[in-house]
Amino acid sequence: MMTRYIKLTGDPGDREAVLEAGKIIREGGIVAFPTETVYGLGGDALNCDAAAKIYAAKGRPSDNPLIVHIADIGSLEKIAARVPEDARRLAGKFWPGPLTMIFHKKECVPDETTGGRKTVAVRFPDQRTAQELIRAAGGYVCAPSANISGKPSPTCGRDVMEDMDGRIDAVLDDGESVIGLESTIVDMTCDPPEMLRPGAVTPGMLKECIPDILIGAGSGQEGSGRDEEDHPRAPGMKYRHYAPGAPLYLIGPEEAGSGQDVPGGSAKADSQIMIGRIRELTGEAHAQGRKVGILTCAEHAAMYEAESVKVLGGESDEESLAHNLFRCLREFDREAVDVIYSETFDQSGIGFALMNRLKKAANAKGETHVES
Repeated sequence: MMTRYIKLTGDPGDREAVLEAGKIIREGGIVAFPTETVYGLGGDALNCDAAAKIYAAKGRPSDNPLIVHIADIGSLEKIAARVPEDARRLAGKFWPGPLTMIFHKKECVPDETTGGRKTVAVRFPDQRTAQELIRAAGGYVCAPSANISGKPSPTCGRDVMEDMDGRIDAVLDDGESVIGLESTIVDMTCDPPEMLRPGAVTPGMLKECIPDILIGAGSGQEGSGRDEEDHPRAPGMKYRHYAPGAPLYLIGPEEAGSGQDVPGGSAKADSQIMIGRIRELTGEAHAQGRKVGILTCAEHAAMYEAESVKVLGGESDEESLAHNLFRCLREFDREAVDVIYSETFDQSGIGFALMNRLKKAANAKGETHVES
């Protein structure tokens, strides 16, 4: 298959390109497209054959639900059997935006789109090109992230082409995703609602709208978010995700902290312990002839000597830290590092979602790669 690469440039011709991409989806094809979170792999959500093509392109298990993207809040009524008042409250606050909600589905949504479940995950993205494409495609576009299953999600057109060239019909490139992490997922079919995956809509933001919302264990660790038959309730709840090619070790200050007397305040002491442990591990890896990659914040970068030291952002700039994660993981793959050591980061705000992705990446091979 020849994959068309369509680069949007901001000129009037962009509209025709988006309309053409929408036509491809309406006719059963698959188009990768930008959103504010990550790039999605879009097909007609009401066409069971399109869902099958998405699963095939990603190498994704067919019981892993797809998210249905809409571009008008009124479209929700056609596919959701019931919209609770709490969901309307969240939609009023966070749609369009990086929030996905799960509802009981109507029969018009194929089981192939929902991974065999009787529920449907729905999002209204806050990205102009995404909205225009969804409308041009008929109003309902199912889309997981546009990467090979298990790899880091793509945040630019180049990353999509790296994984999907020859697998899908077209890639619609509209620059980098603003957020860089997948959407928050909230299950509205239970009472009280439950957050299943963290994202830019943080637990604190959700609690402002729904004080009794549950923050599910699956939002912080692998292995929950499944029903009694072991079916994932939402994307990212059952299968491994976000993994670079090299094993990733997540190093926290506690791992080497007992009994060490480091001058200064506790935060500074913790950082020095963490840096010292990563430096120690790097030396051990170098002695074995291994090429090392390190994920760090800007304040610590000069403390490391490795083949590839990548700065996610300033220590207190959680938006930049999250935005750059998947890009850096993919760069490690291109550089063919043998092992990756990552610092841990503050879990307030979107940092909670950042650490969720790092923990899953660190456990991607089915081993425990978290030192804490």
